[in-house]
Amino acid sequence: MEKGLVIKSTGSWHIVRREDGGHVNCRLKGRLRTGAIKSTSPVAVGDRVAIDSSQGEWIICDIMPRSNYIIRKATKLSSQSHIIAANVDVALLVITLRMPETPPEFIDRFLVSAEAYRIPVCLLFNKVDLYTRDETAMLDNMSEVYRGIGYRSIKTSVVDGTGIETLRELSSEKISVITGLSGAGKSSLINAVAPHLPVRIGEMSESHRSGKHTTTFAEMLATGNNGYIIDTPGIRAFGLIHIEKQELYHFFPEIFKMAADCAFHNCRHVNEPGCEVIKAVQAGNISAGRYRSYLNMMEDPQNKYR
Repeated sequence: MEKGLVIKSTGSWHIVRREDGGHVNCRLKGRLRTGAIKSTSPVAVGDRVAIDSSQGEWIICDIMPRSNYIIRKATKLSSQSHIIAANVDVALLVITLRMPETPPEFIDRFLVSAEAYRIPVCLLFNKVDLYTRDETAMLDNMSEVYRGIGYRSIKTSVVDGTGIETLRELSSEKISVITGLSGAGKSSLINAVAPHLPVRIGEMSESHRSGKHTTTFAEMLATGNNGYIIDTPGIRAFGLIHIEKQELYHFFPEIFKMAADCAFHNCRHVNEPGCEVIKAVQAGNISAGRYRSYLNMMEDPQNKYR
């Protein structure tokens, strides 16, 4: 038995990089497929695993403890989760104002999940070469809101090279995971940062103003700067899972900070008297849009976030 790193997952098979640098195709041991992990993907790209070939084929026997992971609710299986990637140093969320438009609540749901598992996030405001003056002003306002909370943001464009060198430096000597809505330009950014990588770029769907999926399975790619980037399939929704409503505010840093001064220790920050969070929203010290995202998540019945 030896240890390895999962660099690609295709559902039934997982490509694992061995300690000697070689790659092997592995199946999951039965107990991992039917164990207590209620996930569509018990093993994720980035997982460190124990593998064995004593039975004639390579088998993943065990998963080492994870330092963190990005997780969302499975699209069609509300009781199950989908682990996007594990053991990452930074998550890169690609955001576009059009073609397609990234809803603010999508951003906030992703950030909540990352906060829950202590994963630093950098927001990549992409396709900035396309935007009008008004859209650029909107982007600058969004970026200022998130920077004020503590999130790094970078403007990017593969057309004129905006932010590409900064992104290359950010991903150096780290394991990064890049994700976003289908068509947000994730694959183009990977190609710009690491032109040697064979990442396909899809066309835009004119009827939906969104991109076609070009990445079918998650895969860890070497960027050539002592770093690795986990390319993930584009997604259209980000459903939260494993987060109770009473602890949701913990993962909005600006709300959590103000909540300490609320009149009641069990304040939900919805309509309670003496709520310092509500006062901060009214005073403009907490973004009304971020607070609206919080309320929408709180009002979602049975935490079935869509």
